Amino acid sequence: MFGGSAQRQAQILSLVLPAGLLAGAYVSELVFGLFPCEMCWWQRWPHFAALVFAVLGFAISPARLWASLAALAIFVSGVIGGFHAGVEYGWWDGLTSCATYSADVDVMDFNSAPLIRCDVAPWTLFGISLAGWNFLFSCGGAIAILALLRKQEQA
Repeated sequence: MFGGSAQRQAQILSLVLPAGLLAGAYVSELVFGLFPCEMCWWQRWPHFAALVFAVLGFAISPARLWASLAALAIFVSGVIGGFHAGVEYGWWDGLTSCATYSADVDVMDFNSAPLIRCDVAPWTLFGISLAGWNFLFSCGGAIAILALLRKQEQA
């Protein structure tokens, strides 16, 4: 993967994965105009926490603890993404209050503001929404981080 010990690989992945997913979220928002709904924001918060844990892992011992906490936060984001994707695909009901206004809105003119709904996928790739991709990358990445840490433990 990146060379070095399995623990070092886990540390790097625990930093690169949430940073990359957050970068993708912000590019989709700021460049392509895919503004986040409330549930999209819920998926971002654990990634922010994971970044903090990952950075702490490079500065404070034990690095294994911080990488594990980052993996847990990444996994939480993935679970939220899985729930959100299920709402978008109509597999289950979402929260009735889940909607937000576009960031391009004049605060005093909400009547003309586009409503960003949680139950509508604004974009898909191969039939998978952004929330679905977050589920796949986050859960898979968290499992990979924990597997690398386990591998290091057994070495």
